[in-house]
Amino acid sequence: MCHQTIGLIARHLEEAGIPTVVAGSARDIVEECGVARFVFTDFPLGNPTGKPGDVDMQRAIVGTALDLLERAWLPRTTVQTPFVWDADDNDGWRDHFMRVDDSNRAALAAAGEARRRDQEAAKADGRARTS
Repeated sequence: MCHQTIGLIARHLEEAGIPTVVAGSARDIVEECGVARFVFTDFPLGNPTGKPGDVDMQRAIVGTALDLLERAWLPRTTVQTPFVWDADDNDGWRDHFMRVDDSNRAALAAAGEARRRDQEAAKADGRARTS
């Protein structure tokens, strides 16, 4: 589920009186949605509650979220976790994130073309496409 959708769901729940905390890695998007409480971890997308397999880190981040749920008194409160994604992990994810250059241009173009074909086929078959 995308960060915008999560943010909108959180706002709806808050309006209904249900407190929420969003954990995420896309700070600009989540904060723009105006969520009440946000735990930001500066990791690659898809890893908002820690590195895969790192149970201690995951528990610490979830603990931060629970603490924020209990202690946040001001609206739109963001807490950033202290964790750092090592440069050795994921081949320097920040250096490669959203990079388009001669090394990947053809593969990205082919993937985009395949996605467009799949979307057109889904439309023709009357299937809903959510991503």
